[in-house]
Formats: sequence, structure tokens, C-alpha cells
Amino acid sequence: MAMSKGAVELISEIHMESVQTVSPLTITEPRQARQVLTADPIGSGASQDDARWFHVGWLKESLARALLVQPIFAGRFREGDELMEIVSNDSGIRLIETRIPTSLSEFLDFRGSRGREDAEAELVFWKDIDEENPQYSPLVYVQVTNFQCGGCSIGISCSLLLADILLKENFIKKWADIHSNMLSQDVLPAAPMYYFRNIKKCTDCSPTSIFSSNTSKKSGQTMIFTIPGEHVNSENDDALQFCVEEAESKFGTKMAPKCSLFLKTKSCNSIKVENFPKDGLIKPKSGLQSQIAAEIWEDFGSNDVEFRKGNKPALVSYWIRFVSGGLVMAMPSADQKGCPDEVKVIVTVPYQDEF
Repeated sequence: MAMSKGAVELISEIHMESVQTVSPLTITEPRQARQVLTADPIGSGASQDDARWFHVGWLKESLARALLVQPIFAGRFREGDELMEIVSNDSGIRLIETRIPTSLSEFLDFRGSRGREDAEAELVFWKDIDEENPQYSPLVYVQVTNFQCGGCSIGISCSLLLADILLKENFIKKWADIHSNMLSQDVLPAAPMYYFRNIKKCTDCSPTSIFSSNTSKKSGQTMIFTIPGEHVNSENDDALQFCVEEAESKFGTKMAPKCSLFLKTKSCNSIKVENFPKDGLIKPKSGLQSQIAAEIWEDFGSNDVEFRKGNKPALVSYWIRFVSGGLVMAMPSADQKGCPDEVKVIVTVPYQDEF
């Protein structure tokens, strides 16, 4: 389907203005580590301009504070003889600043059109992990896009190996709360620590020429489930099979015979990546359906974030970048009230034409 002319113009006119690195506010001690268990390589009176620099500066400073809570986001891969892991070595996440020559309300007018989806993908930056030197690749990117009206969007992308932390720990809300509380302090400095007002901007060039994104809104269709944790382990996949069958039935398409499974359990600080042979599993036990509840993206809580008190987002959008054949992800639930063993299962089914 062709994009509308307006959406095409939006994409072509988004301009990257800066690429920065944000590390935790203080050195992480002791360092955290997350093992990655897989047999395959990881590949997969200020002026308006002054106000904008202030805004991005405060976001960067609050993000540095938020990384004290989750320093693993600022880490990198480390390969050993028999082990790959993610280490919180304070190398930092990438912060991208862009601007778009339209108002936020005009951008939202594209809502519901395929053209708006393609333009929306430009508000999130991602660069694939370098397969030959993964230790140099950031695992999390944040893109701040400034609109002409003074509004902005915040796009966050991360490796699937860290997605469970981003979602179940609700990192975005924690960051927003830190940011909002920081701005409400009576002793707030006149300008943020990261304030680059005097940097001369190049009008004829952009970091895009040397720092390009692999972002794509090409994704599958996703369903989310909450299931009892006793049904999710390496020897018992009947609940995962049920979730896959439910997603296939709802979206009217089939996943590949072997799709990707990301399994995170509470028992150890590691994430297991393996093939999920859905066609080789036994049929789910009868009665299991009554123990499984369907969820939605909004249940992860990002719709309620407030980077400024009383100012909630006009739109929150989630997607998982296309994974060939489909994806199953299982992670401990963040809500442990009354049922400490619940697990969130995310199933992403490819569109029919993506095989």
C-alpha cells in the first residue's frame, strides 16, 4: 500500500541533530551481568531553540539518574570461551535528537493510516548489533524528536534480550517519575548539566550520513497472555503451545514450524534463546484455557507516564520488530500480588506475506 504524500514528506524531512551517549550518573559497583544462553550468534528568557536544548538536557540528566536503577541498559555484550553475557560496564545508551517540520497535532492526524505507521517508525532509532564485534554495540537507544509546536516524542528501542526488563520493570515510568520529581525541586540549577546552547549547528550536514538507523515498523501481530508459571519451563511447553495456537487462530496465519523462543525465569539472572518447535509439541492439556488470561500492551503501564506532572502522552505505540517465522517470549510478571508465579507470554505472529 502506498503512503500518503503527507507521510512521505514527513519521513524525508525528519532531521537528525545530535548523537549522544548517556551513562549512569555514577560508576556501577558491583557490575551486573546477564547470561545469554544460546547456540547461535547474537545478530538479531530563553528562545524556542534554548528551550529545546533545556528540554533535551534535562531528559539526558534524568535518564542518567534512571540508569542507576537499571545499569544493565548501559551495558554491552561480553564473550567468553563458553559464555556470552551482558555486562553493566557503563558504556552508555545512545540518545538521538531529531526535529520534524510539523506540529504534533498534524502528525497525529495520520493516525489509522499506513502512511502514519511508516512515519511513526522514524521516531524510533535502532541500529542492529554488530555480529563480528557485538561488544561495541549499544543495546538501548532513545530518540527525542522535537515538533514545531514545542511538543516532542520519546522513542525507546532495545535488544530483545533486555525487553523483559524494559516491560515488566516499567523502566519508562521509573524514568518519567525521576524526571518529573527532578524538575519539581526548589534547588534545581538554572540550566541542566548537559546544555549545549553554544554548539554551532551545521545546516548542510547531519549525523544521518554516518549514523543510520535500521528501524522498521515491519512487524508481526502480537498477543499477550498471563499464565501460571508452573506451565512454563524447558520440560513443559503446553501453555506456550496454547498461546501460539490462540494467536494463530485470532490472526488467521501460521508461525513457522520452528520459531524463536526467549525464556526468562526468576530462578537465575539469565535469558535462554532457543528454537521453539511448535509442531513437535503435544496438544495442550484440557482445562488449561481457564488458567490463561489475555492481556494488552497497555497493561505494561506506559500510557500513564508523566514526564511533567499532569501531562500524559497523546499516543503510546508498541511493536516488536519482525522476527522471521515468529516469536515467543516468556517473562516473570511484574505484578506479583497474590500470584507470585505468574508469567507474561508475548506471541508475535508474522503477517501471511512475510514468510
